[in-house]
Parts: sequence; C-alpha cells; structure tokens
Amino acid sequence: MKHLLFLIFAVQACLPGFAACDGRVRIVPRPAEVEELPGSFRLTSRTPVVITDERLRTPAEIFARAVGKLTGAEPAVTAASEKHAVTLQLQPGYEAEEYLLEVGRQRITVTASTPQAVLHGLRSLQQLVAGGEIPACVVRDKPTFAYRGAMLDVCRHFFPVEDVKTYIDILSLHKINKFHWHLTDDQGWRIEIKKYPLLTQIGSRRAETLVGRYDKNKEGVYDGKPYGGFYTQEEIREIVSYAAERHIEVIPEIEMPGHGLAALTAYPWLGCTGGPYAVWTHWGISDDVYCAGKETTFEFIEKVLTEVLALFPSKLIHIGGDECPKGRWKACPLCQQRIREEGLKDEYQLQSYFIHRIERWMHAHGREIIGWDEILQGGISKTANIMSWNGSDPGIKAAQRGNPVIMTPKWYCYFDYSQTSDPERYEPLGNTRYVSVRQAYRLDPCDRLTLPDQKRIRGVQCNLWTEYIADIRHAQHMVLPRMAALAETGWANDRKDYNDFVRRIPALVAVYKAEGYNYAPYLFEGIE
Repeated sequence: MKHLLFLIFAVQACLPGFAACDGRVRIVPRPAEVEELPGSFRLTSRTPVVITDERLRTPAEIFARAVGKLTGAEPAVTAASEKHAVTLQLQPGYEAEEYLLEVGRQRITVTASTPQAVLHGLRSLQQLVAGGEIPACVVRDKPTFAYRGAMLDVCRHFFPVEDVKTYIDILSLHKINKFHWHLTDDQGWRIEIKKYPLLTQIGSRRAETLVGRYDKNKEGVYDGKPYGGFYTQEEIREIVSYAAERHIEVIPEIEMPGHGLAALTAYPWLGCTGGPYAVWTHWGISDDVYCAGKETTFEFIEKVLTEVLALFPSKLIHIGGDECPKGRWKACPLCQQRIREEGLKDEYQLQSYFIHRIERWMHAHGREIIGWDEILQGGISKTANIMSWNGSDPGIKAAQRGNPVIMTPKWYCYFDYSQTSDPERYEPLGNTRYVSVRQAYRLDPCDRLTLPDQKRIRGVQCNLWTEYIADIRHAQHMVLPRMAALAETGWANDRKDYNDFVRRIPALVAVYKAEGYNYAPYLFEGIE
C-alpha cells in the first residue's frame, strides 16, 4: 500500500499543474503552479521584448540587459507588435505581485496587473533562458508573504554606491522586495544629515579597524589605517530611485537608543556622561548610549528623522532598539529623574518610554516603526513591527499579543555566519557560527502559531552584518546561494521542498555566473 501511494504521488507530481516533477521548468523561488507543455521557444538575437504599456519599459530593459549577459545578444525593447517575441502586458484581475508567464513555440507572454509583477515574471523567465532552450509552459505565480527582505550593514564596513546597487540587483533577482539599509552604528554614521554636519565629518570616520576575529577577552591587532565613508543625500536619493525602478522598498535603520556611539562622538552632549567618546574600531556592544533623560536627545533624533523621512518614502522606518546596556542610565541623574517623573518601574521601561515616544512622533508623520525584538522588553505598543532575531520565540510572543512580525531568527537568517561546519578549512573570514543553505531553507516563519496569529507574520528577512565583510565580492559569497533559500521561504513557504530546490537551483546559478557574482560553491560540492 505504501509503495502504491508513493507511485500515485509520483505520477501526480509530473502532471500539468504540479511543479514538483523532474521537468524542464526550473525556477527559484518555486512557482505556485507550473504546467509543462510540448515544445520550446527559441530565443534568437532578433527576438524583441515588446511592451504594450510604457510603464513596462524599465522592467523590459532590465530583462533585456540580463538576457544579453546570458546569451551575448541583448534583445531590443520595442512598442511595435511582433510575432516571435517576448510580450509584456498589463491586465486587471491579478494580485499586486501575481503574474502569468506563458511560453509557446512562437511567443512568450508575461501578464500581470502591475509592473512589479511583470518584473517578477521576467525574473522567472531569466532563469529559463539561463537553462538554454526555453521550455513551453504556463507558470501561474504569486508570493506567500508580502514582506521579503534583506539587510546590509554599511557601518562596520562601508559599501560604495555602485556596490549597494549591485546588492539591490541581487535582491531583485530573488524577488526580494524590501532592502533594509543599516546606516548608523557604533563603528560609523553613514548618512548625511544637513542639520548636524559633524555626524559625517566626525562620526563617519574611525581611527583604524580590527584585523581578524574579535575577542573581548584578548587585545586585538589593528590595521592602523583611518577608515570612513558616508552617503550624501543626493546619493541616498539615487539609490532609493534605483531600488524603486526594481520595485524594492528601501527601509533605513537609524539605531537608537543603543549602537549610537558614532553620533555621541560627533555630539558628546547626546550621551549620559558627556564623553569623551570615539567611534569604535572593534566590534561588540558599547555601554555608551543616547541619554534618555535629556530633552535635547529627543530634539536631535526628531530633527535627524525629519531629514530621513524626506529621503525615504517607505512607510516603515527601522529604529533599531537592540543591545542597549542600561548601566549608563542607572548612573545618570537625568535618566533617573525621567524614570521618577514618568512613573516608570526601571530602565527597561525607560527604554519602552524612549521607543514609544519615537513611535508617536513617527505616527504623527505617517510612518510605522520596526524594531529588533528587544523593544518588547518593558512593554511596547501593538502597532510596532517586531523584527525577531533572537530566535523565533520573541516573534511568536509578539504575534500572539497582536504585533506585526518579521521573522529573521539568527540561526536561519544571519548570513554573516559561516556556511560550512569547518569554516577554517573552506571559507573566508566570517562569524564562527554556522548556517548552511539547508539550515537557511528550514526556516518556517509560522511554526507553532495558530492560523489567526500566522496572519500577523508579515514575512521574513536575511541579514548581512559586515564586521568581517569588507567588500561586495565577499558579500556576494556570503549571501549566495543562501539568499535563494530565504527567498523561497518568503515567496513559497507553503510549497517548499528542499530536494526539489536543489534540483532547480542550477538555472539560478547560471544567472549568478552570467552576472559575475561570487557565489559560494559549497552546496554544489556537497560540503556542509
């Protein structure tokens, strides 16, 4: 009976409408529905990309350039009707990110109700082009989660504008639609704020940088080289526009009340002790944080955020909230006075006061906050978005109490962690903790949640902290192909199959090669 049931499933899985057969259509993330048909479409140097609406020109041009890298011949983009063509069209009746991809012997059509969804369809088609002759098929597809994110830390190491654009291109390839940009931390302030020029004149620079892995119990070796960099407001606008063309929302992170040492170095009156402070040259958690007892602290933050909101149209703004030691607040007369005057119980509630106050300001300006899961300590409003990184438990608790949640537990989603169990043998320098592709794929963001609570899970995100990652080539090595595993959870969590994922991913890797991305080979070498 067991063998009969297996046979029935195997036959069903290779019928039209099922995506899990060993067929020719290999797409990551896994589509909702694939129907394979006889025949194929032959893409030639004369095959144009036809747009039926001018709003589709940018997706068409992005696709054409990608095809040029894959085949050596970039197709023309035209509004003139052609028979043997890739035709893009907008039609009502589809969800915002849903698309229909139809490949016949003479024509390919991508249909959706938005340019964003058309680009998703073209990203799928890009992988079919990479596989060689394009198999005839019908692909009906849409994502499981609306929030599919990836974070880049540019504070520990700075990434120039063109490298940030490359990172955004990688997100777009994987149908990731949120770029979380970590812009301020103890090791550098990376965004120009015109009201406070010392943030970049002083706060963006550190005297030197730790060489090798950080150990708080040992004296480190430093390179002796001044290090810095920041983005002008014009460069910020350029990157936000670049991401918007790829239908990616840029979510800035301005850290508070901890991880603010670069700001304190520029303006020492922001801290409890008044300094002197220095931008950190090593990693870890600084005891020096924003003083929660001074009104001038909140005036500073509100003026900074006023400029941030003018640069970023995102509804969501990340305010950090993680790893905030309370020692300075305990010893600070002004913080203790604030605790008494506000009727707070302790320093944890003082942090909640801090976060609540910023959240009210954000709401007054039409925005929502995201915070790392530590903002739950001491209580938080039900409108705050919780980014659960200390495992899944904080996110589960937040969802159960009614908060919107983004799951990014470090044991699945921290891509600065090593990719193999023997990193000293195989890998460049990275965090010694370990997240293989298989482990990244195992994430279930809705695990242990009831159906009503599952609806509060907005989505998932991977994070790239850059203490040990100094350039875009190393960054590519860390995120690829693990980002594909995360992308499949975000796009297709209700239909995941790891063995099928491994079968499909070579077409995506062919795209990596064509784009010149420095992907990690360990999955394909059988190394975990």
